[in-house]
Amino acid sequence: MSHVETETAGQPECWRRAAEVAAHREAALPVAGERVAVVGCGTSYYMAQAYASLREASGQGESDAFAASEFPVGRAYDRVVTLTRSGTTTEVLDLLTRLRGTARTVAVTADPRTPVMDAADDVVVRDFADERSVVQTRFATTALTLFRAHLGLHTEDVVRDAEAALAEPLPEGLLECDQFSFLGRGWTVGLADEAALKMKEASLSWTESYPAMEYRHGPISIATAGTATCMFGTAPEGLREQVRATGALWVESGLDPLADLVRVQRLAIARAAARGLDSDLPRHLTRSVVLGTAAGT
Repeated sequence: MSHVETETAGQPECWRRAAEVAAHREAALPVAGERVAVVGCGTSYYMAQAYASLREASGQGESDAFAASEFPVGRAYDRVVTLTRSGTTTEVLDLLTRLRGTARTVAVTADPRTPVMDAADDVVVRDFADERSVVQTRFATTALTLFRAHLGLHTEDVVRDAEAALAEPLPEGLLECDQFSFLGRGWTVGLADEAALKMKEASLSWTESYPAMEYRHGPISIATAGTATCMFGTAPEGLREQVRATGALWVESGLDPLADLVRVQRLAIARAAARGLDSDLPRHLTRSVVLGTAAGT
């Protein structure tokens, strides 16, 4: 098995451990009423989007998400949460340096031997979710599970759904599609964005992602026989029927949306294998973007 296959398969146990970490590291994570920004790059940015949406929707306080390079430094926040698997991502480290003394910062990382340990005020280490593959799978979903558990939104049912997503066959005809659109609503928009990225990275697939209600405002024109439209969570009324009328494959499930992301990870790995690609080492990518020195998350 490739590294990414092994790491994808290990997610249910990582999620259980993340829930335990959330219970023991409450002081490092945002409290109700704080104005919070969540920051990351690439996959971590999409997990930041999902967390910020969940936090605000649950009544915990105003919550924004930014790519680290686009953070509005002049805007006031009580706490800034950063996600960096490697602890070496240049944009995240630069932002933490600029924020020192202006807002409390916390970094969620997988490696306790990296510069982020000194750059942030608080650090939550999840080395059990670290990865050897360039392609992120379990670090990202475990980070979001940590946040969901902290918000009281994680249950063992979510873990069981992840186990089902790993065990069940992929939907018939999905692997053979040549274009994929991923849709979400609320917090699952970030999951849809991550699903599209995962398919691009691992299998060089043609993918797009949108808020579900926006799909009818133009993007549905790409739907036809041989394409797939995949929904994270509950679809807007009538959208399923409209997509099926185009001839496209409509994909949804009754699983927790985070478990559906696990299923997309499996799809990306399977398409990479079918195309003779190394899903551990996507072209033009490194495990970390370290600018001005050597590339290394």
